Amino acid sequence: MSKRYYVTTPIYYVNDDPHIGHAYTTLACDALARFKRLDGFEVKFLTGTDEHGQKVAKSAAAAGIDTREFTDKVSRNFRDLADFMNYSHDDFIRTTEERHIRSSQAIWRRLIDNGEIYLDTYAGWYAVRDEAFYTGDELTTDADGNKVAPSGAEVEWVEEPSYFFRLSAWRDRLLEFYDANPDFILPKTRRNEVVSFVSGGLHDLSVSRTTFKWGVPVPGDEDHIMYVWLDALTNYITALGFPETETGEYATFWPADLHMVGKDILRFHAVYWPAFLMGAGLEPPRRVFAHGWWTNEGQKISKSLGNIIDPVKLVDKYGLDQVRYFLLREVPFGNDGDFTHQAMVNRMNGELANDYGNLGQRVLSMINKNCGGRVPERGALTGDDEGLLESAHGLIGRVGDAMEAQAFHEGLEAVWAVVRAANAYVDGQAPWKLAKEDPARMGTVLCVLAETIRHLAILTQPFMPDSSARLLDQLAVPEDARAFACLGPDHALKAGTELPIPEGVFPRYENGEKAEEGD
Repeated sequence: MSKRYYVTTPIYYVNDDPHIGHAYTTLACDALARFKRLDGFEVKFLTGTDEHGQKVAKSAAAAGIDTREFTDKVSRNFRDLADFMNYSHDDFIRTTEERHIRSSQAIWRRLIDNGEIYLDTYAGWYAVRDEAFYTGDELTTDADGNKVAPSGAEVEWVEEPSYFFRLSAWRDRLLEFYDANPDFILPKTRRNEVVSFVSGGLHDLSVSRTTFKWGVPVPGDEDHIMYVWLDALTNYITALGFPETETGEYATFWPADLHMVGKDILRFHAVYWPAFLMGAGLEPPRRVFAHGWWTNEGQKISKSLGNIIDPVKLVDKYGLDQVRYFLLREVPFGNDGDFTHQAMVNRMNGELANDYGNLGQRVLSMINKNCGGRVPERGALTGDDEGLLESAHGLIGRVGDAMEAQAFHEGLEAVWAVVRAANAYVDGQAPWKLAKEDPARMGTVLCVLAETIRHLAILTQPFMPDSSARLLDQLAVPEDARAFACLGPDHALKAGTELPIPEGVFPRYENGEKAEEGD
């Protein structure tokens, strides 16, 4: 297969249970992976857990259990969430796996061989929560007199022998790389932040620790373990079989097409990671996209406030595809967003139940009632018929452009423009009147609408796979005719095809409970 696509989530840190932020990032990758597969691409979709570092060791100690037992438990929670949210990942990686230790040590050796790493002594500020080093001018002092990082994490002074990566030598090369690849960092506002940071000069980066042992041993010097971010970032090539680069999945899929990350870890992915890779003689990824954060009813989400959004409880309350739809529809992807239950209900009732669900339910019900439950014959088309069909046929291009830019909200808005147009067409054509006055014309109208719904259902599969599959089932679209290559007229619904009795797909939400499905 000539078309290939490699998309990754960050690997999630196992110091705590998963929350809505983790679900959101992986959902975005899942929608992209599903879209690309439907578009004929060979896809590799990777997620997993980052299990090394001082923060993990401290969390395990605080829980009173062995570090390995702790990481096994929390990693399982992330794997279970991925299954629960119906993600279509091809691999789930853990940094405690032997394949990853081998890969991390291999990239270390390459950096050593290329003169990019040297041994010295580190003295400076370190935030355990961020697993990051900070310079003094990046710090502020909180109300209790403690020095804190820009993230709000408390820092501590660390002095120990350390290996260093010659990051300071990469300033100009990174800036040249950003100039040559203007879409390497998206959104553009994030790109500007990174370019400004790098332009201000870079300091050599401490890449080993000696004060704890929970990590990947430095090859040739096991008094040191590798800095958790050098270890963690390497996961993206571990999953492709690195250090083997000439054959296998590395040769097929690297460089990655997209690393999807939260904005808080952009610097690691857009500065350190390309420098590590190029320093090791490897290609950097094609794009890093940093999305925003969610707040909860206007408040910053935090454990101390007790307002963590549990995606499992959210799905139990509203439904899986409804939650998937809301998260990708509600805010421009890349921006911060505010979750409110009222906004969730408004999207469910207004767009899913009233717009999309009602369109499918009333069209299929009219076919069942007036056409013997079979796809009707299509007669001569009017300008209105052709206009609706053209908007449906052109949808793949509009949605495809949005997905290529990770503008999920724009892709869904393009879909909903056709949903609204189809509902307006129903109201304008009034097929319930045509059933008495002009049955042949009614058949054409319902055929045009059914074909439009077929396009909508195929194109909403990446976002709402279960609901879209139910709609396609009700249109009697075969399993092997649901890819984007089947959107053309050769796969149009055939007159006379028997359709099952229609059922509602999207329930309304009333008085705190799901109402009956359907109109």
